[in-house]
Amino acid sequence: MALVKAVLFDYGMVLSGKPDPTAWARLLTITGLSEEPLNREYWAHRHAYDRGDLNAQSFWHTVAAGAGIVITPTQLAQLIAADTDLWSTLNPPMLAWVDQLQRAGIRTGILSNMPDAMEAGLRGRHAWIEGFDHHTWSHAVNRAKPEPEIYQHAAEGLQTPPEHILFLDDKEENITAALAAGMQAIQYSTHAAFEREMQARGLNYLLQLERHTDSQNGKL
Repeated sequence: MALVKAVLFDYGMVLSGKPDPTAWARLLTITGLSEEPLNREYWAHRHAYDRGDLNAQSFWHTVAAGAGIVITPTQLAQLIAADTDLWSTLNPPMLAWVDQLQRAGIRTGILSNMPDAMEAGLRGRHAWIEGFDHHTWSHAVNRAKPEPEIYQHAAEGLQTPPEHILFLDDKEENITAALAAGMQAIQYSTHAAFEREMQARGLNYLLQLERHTDSQNGKL
């Protein structure tokens, strides 16, 4: 197995935690819709929104039209804010590991299926996002996982050959595509399971970087 020189992270359900149910409840309240039509329309058009085929305004008007309602400019702004909040819950153990990697000089990147308004909203509230060496946001390149071109874009941005990149994502199809692109990849579910898989692959050294770095600096 090739040495890992860069780690590439999905955002949703890897760097972030599970969607915030209170934010989803706000989407229901703002639209006045019941669960079924909002859930149906939100996910029917979300990939196109992530990919940049739709922007925030066209996405929410398309969702509304599919559910048989019309939204006002005020509702649009509220929906964009609530949707950002939906994906703002963080995954502390993973963020702590990101910090270890970055302080040890390992290159880090984000490869996320994320729409325009959400990228702007999340970067506005989470300063740690700027600490990554490279970001590949699907809407900005008009490609989305699992399309192969988006993995190539991320590898080029990290200035690292694919075989030296470890990619983490929660979805099997995105992991399969990363492997096809020549990357190493682990499907993320829980942090404990992720650490077990890292150990099984002999990648313990990446989990212990802080300890190694401190030892080199004469610390225990």
